[in-house]
Amino acid sequence: MNSTDQPNKWARLLAYVTGLVNQQLLLQNEYLAAENRILRSHLPARLRLSDPERSALAEIGKRLGRRGLEQVAGVAQPDTILAWYRRLIARKFDGSKRRSYPGRPPIDGETEALIVRMATENSSWGYDRIVGALANLGYPVSDQTVANVLRRYGIARAPQRCQKTTWKEFISAHMAVLAGVDFFTVEVLTWRGLATYYVLFFLQLETRRVSLAGITRHPTEEWMTQMGRNATDEACGCLRQHRYVLHDRDSKFCTEFRETLAAGGVKCLRLPPRSPNLNAFAERWV
Repeated sequence: MNSTDQPNKWARLLAYVTGLVNQQLLLQNEYLAAENRILRSHLPARLRLSDPERSALAEIGKRLGRRGLEQVAGVAQPDTILAWYRRLIARKFDGSKRRSYPGRPPIDGETEALIVRMATENSSWGYDRIVGALANLGYPVSDQTVANVLRRYGIARAPQRCQKTTWKEFISAHMAVLAGVDFFTVEVLTWRGLATYYVLFFLQLETRRVSLAGITRHPTEEWMTQMGRNATDEACGCLRQHRYVLHDRDSKFCTEFRETLAAGGVKCLRLPPRSPNLNAFAERWV
């Protein structure tokens, strides 16, 4: 036997042994696959696996590949097992829990509520004024923090906030100098039959005091002008300490009546059409 025959002999022997091993592994895999199918048929329709069990199947399934999983996978579809693997890898490299975020910590809810309350109740206060008020109360914050809070709640800055006064804020701020005026009617029995009389009254919003200005069957411009003079009289007029009067768009509140009140230092505020709730005190009293 020459030297070249010896390596060929060992190669043939190795191939024979390897073929036997491969054949043995194929038979074992075939048996295990059949056994798994039989056992799977006796289990519930849906098998619940724990996270460690999913991780173990996902790691082996990734090495086996999609084609191999299609032949042996029984507890889940191959796509599901590979999705478990992708989720496992994503969780492995997820460092968000150990990540330290830069910036200041958020302020507590009590301080945030105080900032919003100060801004809404004091429309002329800017960021620095609110910061100073909070510092006096023991809440040190920066002007940028105040700006961020107000922006988050949709509250404008001080100049714009002063120009966007709501009707409720206007009423609350001017309650002492506001009055409402309106009519109500009464039916009076006369010798000619029932007659409708118009009663003009003023209502002071702060004290809810009602002053009957006059009663007439025909509230003409001359009569309304005289009622305006009486109401703004410096000695005994019911509007002598008021600056604004709310009234609806009734034609009886004529231009002469409004000009007479304006000459006495009282400005008439005509309400929008069909808005009785804006003069609710007078409407409720009637």
